[in-house]
Amino acid sequence: MPRYRLLIEYDGSSYNGWQRQDHGLSVQGAIEAAAAKLCGEAVTLYAAGRTDAGVHATGQVAHLDLPRAYSGDTVRDAINFHLKPNAVAILAAEEAEQGFHARFSAIGRSYLYRILNRRSAPALDRNRVWWVAAALDADRMAEAAARLLGHHDFTSFRAGCCQARSPNKTLDRLDVTRIGDEIHIIAEARSFLHHQVRNMVGTLKLVGDGKWTADDVSRILDARDRAQAGPTCPATGLILTGVVYPQPPGWVKHRDDGIA
Repeated sequence: MPRYRLLIEYDGSSYNGWQRQDHGLSVQGAIEAAAAKLCGEAVTLYAAGRTDAGVHATGQVAHLDLPRAYSGDTVRDAINFHLKPNAVAILAAEEAEQGFHARFSAIGRSYLYRILNRRSAPALDRNRVWWVAAALDADRMAEAAARLLGHHDFTSFRAGCCQARSPNKTLDRLDVTRIGDEIHIIAEARSFLHHQVRNMVGTLKLVGDGKWTADDVSRILDARDRAQAGPTCPATGLILTGVVYPQPPGWVKHRDDGIA
């Protein structure tokens, strides 16, 4: 059975996350149903990462096995046709190399978190940003973010329901940049703990509004205690922007802005 790699974009606002479930809409379920209409058989889709309810993607990667061979363009266009009116789009499809697995072959993942930092609430992006009306100091947030780089025990930023065998992760990038009224936080690592990015952003926000300092972030990291860190920030501002593989195809997108 030929295996196809898909590059996927979706607005997570209307979905109960990526993972298929018995009740409620899921991104995985929507794509599997559309792919089944293409090939006439049930298929299973495997993703590079399972995003939570409300989280978006511009660069999710997944794979599926189909019972017969098609061109990549046919797979893309047929699944997109049957996906209507879901807020999900297959940006590209390609037959995968032998042994490829969307999750286990990945060597890096990139997320963007968008904070809209202005007095007025969003009108167009209300489900795509975290609106924070009080002024935030992005430079202070960037200084604190640097304390989290490298290999650490990230228990303080790990969800209680996280199923990872170890809390140790290597954070390769955590940049904080102000772009007009928005603060963009870019996080890159081989993999992340459940809610790690949202918990780090929730902590950095408290640095930005002056409640904590960079030294507090170091203290929180060393404490290895989730209760010491900031709150989990809303899912609305989080976007999976890219997945990296040892020999990625040319169409695998890795965008820092994450905005379509």
